[in-house]
Amino acid sequence: NKDIDTMAQESSEVLKQSSQLGNLDRPQVAILDFGSQYSHLIARRVRELHVYCELYSCLVTAEELGKHELTAVILSGGPNSVYEEGAPHVAPGV
Repeated sequence: NKDIDTMAQESSEVLKQSSQLGNLDRPQVAILDFGSQYSHLIARRVRELHVYCELYSCLVTAEELGKHELTAVILSGGPNSVYEEGAPHVAPGV
């Protein structure tokens, strides 16, 4: 069994690959996923409108988003209240 640190490292490597696909200059909509059940559905609906979009973790850095030509950002909420202790928040600068 893989430990949590190994899985987190592997997933961050996969996220890095997403931004290395040559799509940095392509206008896109960023969907920040806060744990919503509907994030993938939202992405599919946006794509059905012939708009390029990518899903990002709500923990994505401003530096990573700054590499892309963003035209819009969609915040896809999760089950937690934003006022609860430990609720996810976007990084400063995003």
